[in-house]
Amino acid sequence: MALTLHVETARWRAHQQTVVQQFPGIVPVCKGNGYGFGHERLADEAARFGSDILAVGTTYEAARIKDFFSGDLLVLTPFRLGEEPVPLPDRAIRSVSSVEGVRGLVGARVVIEVMSSMKRHGISEEDLSKLSAAIEDVRLEGFAIHLPLDRTDGSDAVQEVADWMNRLRNAGLPLRTMFVSHLKSEELARLQQQFPHTRFRARIGTRLWLGDHGATHYTGAVLDVTPVSKGDRFGYRQQKVGGDGHLVVVAGGTSHGVGLEAPKALHGMMPRAKGVARAGLATMNRNQSPFYWDNKQLWFAEPPHMQVSILFVPDDARTPQVGDELKAQLRHTTTTFDRIVDK
Repeated sequence: MALTLHVETARWRAHQQTVVQQFPGIVPVCKGNGYGFGHERLADEAARFGSDILAVGTTYEAARIKDFFSGDLLVLTPFRLGEEPVPLPDRAIRSVSSVEGVRGLVGARVVIEVMSSMKRHGISEEDLSKLSAAIEDVRLEGFAIHLPLDRTDGSDAVQEVADWMNRLRNAGLPLRTMFVSHLKSEELARLQQQFPHTRFRARIGTRLWLGDHGATHYTGAVLDVTPVSKGDRFGYRQQKVGGDGHLVVVAGGTSHGVGLEAPKALHGMMPRAKGVARAGLATMNRNQSPFYWDNKQLWFAEPPHMQVSILFVPDDARTPQVGDELKAQLRHTTTTFDRIVDK
């Protein structure tokens, strides 16, 4: 009895191939929890479609994944002076976002990140004059720019990259390879046409692994079903049941990521109104679960436990049975499954 990730494997891989064909030289990204699939599975998938490189989030992830992938490993988190050393093979490539960082990686393979409109990290235009000497002591694999997902000011992603390309070129820096993120295939094609002597490589994770939402889904197995009447007390906190029905114990709790939610950026009045409504219900211990039965979203009877959740099914609904599977809408990047089933 488990929280299960179901994968329609042929469909999932067909989507991968579509993305790979749209982005020649793609750099597949496998970071965090491996987008819900795990590092080992995604490393195998990247090798399957012939990638020579895999991007990971941290040096710790690179150390774990190096035994599952034989190609280059691009570490996306920038090197920082004084960081804990992690033994990595020579095929590991470090991102770096400062001149001091470049100077601290003598002999290493590096990709230098430039400061984009994300304003997260990167080399500034003012520091470009210092790079020429610094890169003499490293093996420069290229430059990189990490772009925002949304452009609410109407700016052009291609123009932002092109502006940086011109700055690098004017500074006399080599432009053999540029790693980019969050560009459309047609935008990448425009850049390649504009800078034919530079190889553009798109770092892609979400679109590659999660772009076909219908190729995967989660289910939680029903472990127990208990009839209750209005006013009955239950659970750790001995709350009262609000009505007649059944308490349904389902696989999937906080250790899986169930009930954990990352903050969201809300745009427009309707999403904000819904957020206020949900917050109001939560103050009364009314929280919707991610589990569905007969196409209806169920409520948590109480906050989820470590490995299971207790749900309330009202008396006027069909009662689940032990062994039934409840569909769950879960965020792949925050979910850890018990098992994966390929179909």
